[in-house]
Amino acid sequence: MSERTVTVIPAKKITAENREKYHQLKVAAYCRVSTDETEQINSYHVQIDYYTELINSNKDWSLVSIFADEGISGTQMKKRTQFNRMMRMCRQKKIDLVLCKSISRFARNTVDCLESVRELKCLGIGVIFEKENINTLTMTSEFMMAMYGSFAQAESESISKNVSWGIEKAFREGKVRYCFNNFYGYRRGADGKPEIVPDEAEVIRSIFKMFLDGMSIRKIAEKLNEQNIPTCHNKGKWEVSRIRYIIKNEKYSGDAIMQKSYTLDCLTHKQVKNNGERNKYLVTNAHEPIIDRETYNRVQQELARRSSKRKVSDKCVTEQGRYSSKYALTEILICGECGTPYRRVIWTVRGKKQPVWRCINRLDHGSKYCHRSPSLHEEKLHAAIMNALNDYYNSEVDVRKAIQFNAEKVLSDLGDDESVRIEQRLKEIDDARNKMIGLIAGGAVDEDSFDSELEKIFTEETELSAKLESLHNQSRNSCQQEKINMLVEKINLDCCKLTEFDDILIRKAIECIKVMSKTEIIIIFRGGYEMKVEIEK
Repeated sequence: MSERTVTVIPAKKITAENREKYHQLKVAAYCRVSTDETEQINSYHVQIDYYTELINSNKDWSLVSIFADEGISGTQMKKRTQFNRMMRMCRQKKIDLVLCKSISRFARNTVDCLESVRELKCLGIGVIFEKENINTLTMTSEFMMAMYGSFAQAESESISKNVSWGIEKAFREGKVRYCFNNFYGYRRGADGKPEIVPDEAEVIRSIFKMFLDGMSIRKIAEKLNEQNIPTCHNKGKWEVSRIRYIIKNEKYSGDAIMQKSYTLDCLTHKQVKNNGERNKYLVTNAHEPIIDRETYNRVQQELARRSSKRKVSDKCVTEQGRYSSKYALTEILICGECGTPYRRVIWTVRGKKQPVWRCINRLDHGSKYCHRSPSLHEEKLHAAIMNALNDYYNSEVDVRKAIQFNAEKVLSDLGDDESVRIEQRLKEIDDARNKMIGLIAGGAVDEDSFDSELEKIFTEETELSAKLESLHNQSRNSCQQEKINMLVEKINLDCCKLTEFDDILIRKAIECIKVMSKTEIIIIFRGGYEMKVEIEK
């Protein structure tokens, strides 16, 4: 039997160098700049020119392509189209070597950098970083790569913090950043601030008005689409989300809330909603409003009311209720016995359909909890409500009193500025006198030393009080009273006859309707006025 022998076959230590002996290396270069500034653009073109010349000047290298990402951050991989294209070509074995200026140009995320280098190394493809003098095929440890990659990431984090600090400082100073791309109702003005677009502003006002009139967001969107009103930049149709965004946007009232969202970190660039984790900044009167602040606040209150509705029927799956704008009585007509809202249902009597209103508690449980709640025919109920509205609006004494009160208030506003100034001064005099009396009572000063001051205060107070009384008398002179009387006489109270049931009017005028019996309801108008109304049998 022959003697067994072992022969060592030397390893090929450098794959790329061995390949060079037989054929040219297919070489690519990667360049990146993170901003679109002029200096960075110049650096971008310099890098491309440099690597094109370097690769073409080496007879052992063959230029595949120069991959360059312009104005792209190196903290993420998904938006770097040229980098991802280069990686795909590497996986297809179309590249043997990659040149890059530095690790920070290759990636500013340590994890992405190491994963990409490891993948290329497994494919037998080296990456040469010129600044750090590192060839990934010849290095024996990833320590230097990880260290330089961490430096690049730390630098990016530092830059991100500085940028965030600068943005927040601008917020604190009240500098509003506007985005005009989808800012319906406004356009960029000559001074860089929002300028109202008249046609679009009218649409915004109509949206707010329709919402306050009780129309649902979906119905508003449908109506705008029916009227063929164009959306922002004529992109698609009106959607519920777009209407909701408009009515919740404080910028239409002239204000601006900044830092509603923030970037979670510089690596993922993920934007998250600010739910109180960071400060928000409210700038009032930042630009010209389309909607007055009172209307905007009323819309927010109504939006919150609709969103907070709870279920009224035990047949609902969830506790959350849903606002319905189809019928005004859905929200205001309630049972006088159990307090549950009424619902509109359709009865079929002798083949004829009749709409009636019934207590939801009675519909769900019969007479178990609500024993005597009546069902009301819609036609008779509407007639009773309209008669009550006509009686309410045509109450001559009440209307005359309201008109007279408002007219007196308007006409007396002429002397209001002077009256307010005098009343403010009288309050200051009263405060000063109380302080003096306090000092005297505490023994801090002698009573005699304040005698002259108290006398001056008393004299000034007497003169101002007389002047204030004179102003009040002038506001009630005979000339103004004659104007008020003429205004009241010109109002034709007989013209307030309402004939058709109007859901919008009902929502605005009536707060609640209690069903007491088959023939009697109690209507509570906005303002607290109650009226008992009989329903025709």
